[in-house]
Amino acid sequence: MTTAEKDSRSSESEAGGDRSRRRRFEPSGFVQWRVLTARTVRTMVKKGELLVAVIAPLIFTIGFYLPLKFVMQFQGIDYAQFLMPIIVLQAMAFTAISSAQRASTEALTGLSTRLKTMPVVIGAPLMARMTSAFLRSTVTLTAALIYGHVIGFRFSAGPLQAIMFGATALAISTVLSFGADAIGTLSKSPEATSQALTLPQLILGMASTGFVPETGFPEWIRPFVRNQPISQFSAAMRDMAEGAITFSVILPALLWIIGLSVVLIPLALWASLRRRE
Repeated sequence: MTTAEKDSRSSESEAGGDRSRRRRFEPSGFVQWRVLTARTVRTMVKKGELLVAVIAPLIFTIGFYLPLKFVMQFQGIDYAQFLMPIIVLQAMAFTAISSAQRASTEALTGLSTRLKTMPVVIGAPLMARMTSAFLRSTVTLTAALIYGHVIGFRFSAGPLQAIMFGATALAISTVLSFGADAIGTLSKSPEATSQALTLPQLILGMASTGFVPETGFPEWIRPFVRNQPISQFSAAMRDMAEGAITFSVILPALLWIIGLSVVLIPLALWASLRRRE
């Protein structure tokens, strides 16, 4: 064997070893998810998003409870107990809007595109954003329950029902965050995304049994009010808190959660991966 051949084989061996080492040190999907999640959480802390997550349910509690408290008392309704589910749901919807803004910002700045050109595991950026959204939802749910306790809200059915209440709220928030993330990724405009999502939230919230009983609405709109998802979620969570939950009440809420999951989760996956080759 000539010296040139030996040098060539040696170079090929070293190149193969370098490729092997590069493959060996490539981070796993779990590590990528953890790093991206940590980055998103740091951004949330830096921009004060977690502080907003604590303050927002306080604003909802004061803004919704004080104006209608005495009116509902005349009707024999414990308004703190009646109102708490919609306060939590509004806070969860606010978290979803924040998820949309974050996804839109990442798409606008080109971060999403850069990640698609790198050896990043499929779905890791999306799951990192959803993990950070879940963290924010947990923070805002905890804050909302503390404020609710101050105005008189109680879990009269015990800890199991309280866990069901919290799990339902977080499940709704997670599903909505998937859908909001898809909208934010596709729109690439944080301002337009926020405006597009705020209006449906307000309409469904006001036209629901979260703030007033169904009898407080005109006859012609009651079927919509009674059957739309916010009303179903509010009724189920209200019964969980009071210990009167029944299958007939929780079933519509579960069906709405499942139905939204079937539509919104695949949509979010498609939106986050649609440009990956």
